[in-house]
Amino acid sequence: MRHKFIIIIIFSFLFSCNDISNKSIEVVDFDGFYNKIDLSSDYTYVINFWATWCSPCVKELPYFESVNKEYSDKNVKVILVSLDFPSQIESKLKPYIKMNKIKSNVILLDDSKMNKWVPRVSEKWDGGIPATLIVNSSNYNFYPNPFKKEELVSEIAKVLD
Repeated sequence: MRHKFIIIIIFSFLFSCNDISNKSIEVVDFDGFYNKIDLSSDYTYVINFWATWCSPCVKELPYFESVNKEYSDKNVKVILVSLDFPSQIESKLKPYIKMNKIKSNVILLDDSKMNKWVPRVSEKWDGGIPATLIVNSSNYNFYPNPFKKEELVSEIAKVLD
C-alpha cells in the first residue's frame, strides 16, 4: 500500500511540473507576429528567426537565451520566431525547447506568403536563417547572419546606449 502511495505522489509531481510539453506554442501569421511588437513602449526587441533544422540557428540560440536572462531588467524582450513546420510542433519544436531549457518567448511563424512578409522585415533579407532584428522606438537593425555571443551583446549595447 505504501508503494502505491509513493508512486501516486511521484506521478502527481511529474505531471504538475511546469513543462514545455504542456505549454502551447503560439502559431501566428506575419501580421499576428508584427502586432506583438509595440514600438511605442520602452522595450527593445531582440527577434531571432530560426528553426530546429538550421545548424547555425541552433548554434547561436544559447546566446539569445543568455541575453534573455542578462537583459531582462533592461527592458529587453527576446522573441524566438521559429520557422519550423507547424506539423512538427509536438515532434520537433517542443522537445527541442524542453531539452535545451529555452526560457525565451518562442512563437511559430506560419505564413506561406514569404515574398510579402520577408521584405517587410528588411529589404536586405533574402529569407535565409538565422536572421535577427534588434528594434526599439528609435532603432531598426537587421542582421541576416549568425552571431557570435560577443557580437550579439555588442549590437544590443549599441541600441541601448
